[in-house]
Amino acid sequence: MKRRDFIKKLGIGGVVLGASTLPLEILAGGRQEDFVKLTILHTNDTHSRIDPFPAGSKYEGLGGMAKRAHLVKQIRNEEEHVLLLDAGDIFQGTPYFNVYGGELEFKLMSEMGYDATTLGNHDFDAGVDGLIKQLPFAKFPFLNANYNFDDSPLQQHIQPYKVFEKGTIKIGVFGVGIELEGLVPDKLYGNIKYQDPIQAANSTAYALKNDWDCDLVVCLSHLGYSYKSNKVSDLILAQTTENVDIIIGGHTHTFLDKPMIVNNLNNQPVVVNQVGWAGINLGRLDVSLIKDKKKNLKKIPPVIFSKKTIVK
Repeated sequence: MKRRDFIKKLGIGGVVLGASTLPLEILAGGRQEDFVKLTILHTNDTHSRIDPFPAGSKYEGLGGMAKRAHLVKQIRNEEEHVLLLDAGDIFQGTPYFNVYGGELEFKLMSEMGYDATTLGNHDFDAGVDGLIKQLPFAKFPFLNANYNFDDSPLQQHIQPYKVFEKGTIKIGVFGVGIELEGLVPDKLYGNIKYQDPIQAANSTAYALKNDWDCDLVVCLSHLGYSYKSNKVSDLILAQTTENVDIIIGGHTHTFLDKPMIVNNLNNQPVVVNQVGWAGINLGRLDVSLIKDKKKNLKKIPPVIFSKKTIVK
């Protein structure tokens, strides 16, 4: 089957969801060597859940950073190109945070090899100074494009985006955060100014696609999956932006059975995913980009398979 016929049959612009055991050449009408594969692993709202949930609780035995680390290591041994990302709210939720202030969370995530995270509202629970105190233990960047840090000590510590290269794939990753006013006490976030996440996402994604020539643009969002009001959410962000391919969300602790597909301003598909909270699930997106005869990655929507793994 020709690829254009395959995409037309799908009706969703080349994004395929659902774990499949069929060879890629059967699914997309191409040879296996025409594809470059990237595996994106992701978490959100882990909330200082270092250990599995205790006996007698709703999620008894689930979660735990040691078991997550084992899964991540196993997948890295199986796949050539892997990104490990987080969508914020690393802090708060167990006594580990109250005692160690986030040091343990950052150390364990660093040992696990996280590539990037964004800021959640609870990551300010110890204040800006408390966050800065723990940042030396984080061997991964914090990304946010819609907070203005000009008058904040965090200015030197947060970057809007980062470009990763995995084989021949260039991936741009950026972050956006929820409005802190009314959600977080003023004294905890100080002079950080919230800016329109839609505008920030559009300008950042445009730069990543056009100036940095990224093949894939991923947004780490701590806006929340959806709301009954017109408050900006991941679903609204997907609909009102261009050049964003994937939104990995947090904040609302939404357990999605599978990612949602939302068409953007150009009627192109955006994959939106969130995997609950507390590290119960490890999200996974397997992205396949097709190369042309000169081995250049084509600027076409990727083929994406998704699945989540319960950490147990």
